[in-house]
Amino acid sequence: MKESDFQAFQIHRKGRVLTLAMNNGQRLNAIEDTLHHELSQIFRFAARDQESDVVILTGIDDWFCAGGDFDWFQAMIDDPVRFERIAIDGKEIVFSLLDLEKPLIAKVNGPAAGLGATIALFSDVIFMSEKAVLLDPHVKAGLVAGDGGAVIWPQLIGYARAKHYLMTGEAVKADEAISMGLVNYIFPREELDEAVDKYASALAAGATRAIRWTKVSVNIALKQLAHSIMDASIAYEISTNTALDHQEAVTAFKDKRPPNFSDV
Repeated sequence: MKESDFQAFQIHRKGRVLTLAMNNGQRLNAIEDTLHHELSQIFRFAARDQESDVVILTGIDDWFCAGGDFDWFQAMIDDPVRFERIAIDGKEIVFSLLDLEKPLIAKVNGPAAGLGATIALFSDVIFMSEKAVLLDPHVKAGLVAGDGGAVIWPQLIGYARAKHYLMTGEAVKADEAISMGLVNYIFPREELDEAVDKYASALAAGATRAIRWTKVSVNIALKQLAHSIMDASIAYEISTNTALDHQEAVTAFKDKRPPNFSDV
């Protein structure tokens, strides 16, 4: 895809820094077909961009990415084959992100949930607004955390804490995220843009090849791990798409009530 093909991203450059801002027109940048597919292509686009050496991933205004849209979930419950088809894009999102040799900075300027949290945490350096939260609530929607959360959370905070957050869907506030090593930096929202720009500019002024290939070297083991887990985790997520608990979670969300899971 070329730059003009992206509908759910605002793309701009400042010097040798490329900013990719999610902007799909939905509240909190909830993921649906367009954004999900473009996430599978945007990091390949960034890799091939000849005008940049550093990439920033963020959302517009005070929105990062709220994870899957519940109308989208219902559409895939109604047509399960549709869920199976997006599995290809799901793997490509993670693998293309890890294949990106340029340093990738996540500017988490607002809530990052589900796949939104996954792509933030797979980034190389993570800046977070003090008012933002990170969470992977797949289980609260009756789904397996198949989009990469099972890969990256344990690598950042250890298996015990990662399993707690993945099995409960509990949110992590910014001060908790920084104390447990889930993110690199937190700033007040009004200072976040300047802090990220300063860091990105410093990387862009550095030894580009040395920085890129240092990142590539560090990512070797993480890429191997992702390839060993993603097929199984996505397959498990596909299986829960047709489970009654997932339908109950979607119905409860629309009815604005707690779900009554039946474990079926």
